[in-house]
Amino acid sequence: MIANPRYFSIVIINNKCIINEDVEKKLQEKVEGLIFFVFLQPKINNKKKVITMYAIVEIAGQQFKIEKDRRVYVQRLKAEEGSQVKFDRVMLVDNDGDVKVGTPTVNGAAVTATVVKHLKGDKVLVFKKKRRKGYQKLNGHRQCLTAIKIDEISL
Repeated sequence: MIANPRYFSIVIINNKCIINEDVEKKLQEKVEGLIFFVFLQPKINNKKKVITMYAIVEIAGQQFKIEKDRRVYVQRLKAEEGSQVKFDRVMLVDNDGDVKVGTPTVNGAAVTATVVKHLKGDKVLVFKKKRRKGYQKLNGHRQCLTAIKIDEISL
């Protein structure tokens, strides 16, 4: 048996552990007793490094961390479904480690997005009560939202 250099081989002979180099020498000798072979293949990471770009943008008074092709739910915007909207209040842009921080915004940076649809958020129940007075109120509220899809982050 020849140890393959691409594999990490371990042989256990009579409770003694032998690693890669000595495996061939020991196997050529006559060995009595229990022999265990362990072959471990190193983990190879073939994943390509994905260049990521994200930005911190202020939309309708709130700040969002956005990336290209992401869907974000923001406060209701005055735009038609399917229309393009442009946000120029970009606070920070990270282009694969190249970080640009604005004071307060990054000059020339903008985010282009498409309005996907207008919708309402989940119902929030507001319950008010004053003990021993017989006063109870239950109100429901659904926030109006707009779903947008980020098309481009430009510098």
